[in-house]
Amino acid sequence: MTRKARADAADNHEHIIATAHEAFAVEGVDLPMREIARRAGLGIATLYRHFPTRTDLISAALAGHVAACRADMQAAQKEPDAWTALSGAIRQFAEHQIRAPGLNEALLGSHTAGDAFRADRQAHAAALEQLVARAHQQHVLRRGTTVADVRVVLMAISSLRPTHATRRSDAIRTLLDLLLAGLHSPDH
Repeated sequence: MTRKARADAADNHEHIIATAHEAFAVEGVDLPMREIARRAGLGIATLYRHFPTRTDLISAALAGHVAACRADMQAAQKEPDAWTALSGAIRQFAEHQIRAPGLNEALLGSHTAGDAFRADRQAHAAALEQLVARAHQQHVLRRGTTVADVRVVLMAISSLRPTHATRRSDAIRTLLDLLLAGLHSPDH
């Protein structure tokens, strides 16, 4: 294989991932492979040469998304103010729900492509526990609120399906503000 052919193959690989990421984020991972190839401006054989299965392509599209979620949680853990850290992590989760609902569904649901990121989900869960504990230590979280309660907040955000009259992003942000107000300690 020539140097140019290898460069073209690498460019195609990254272009397919970027195209799939964008399409899956908005339309979900059930979008046909042929449609991904069409949007990438490539033949279906080229797509399958790079990603032999749908799961391979979804996993590749999820990798960047997971990296962004990991960076969000790491930033939250470094934030010294416990409320800013916890509410910021929840806000970032909501933003991911707005920008990439299809990828979040694959990552957090039962799709096999999410299996590759099990360790990331476990690390994220452990980090959330630490954020909740720190928020209690700083007395900025409503007394009695558990990690399970915060997970219910995240589930509420991810499961929101507004009416056609309400844009999903607006509805999620409104719900987010209400949920955060309920979590915040009234003493602070």
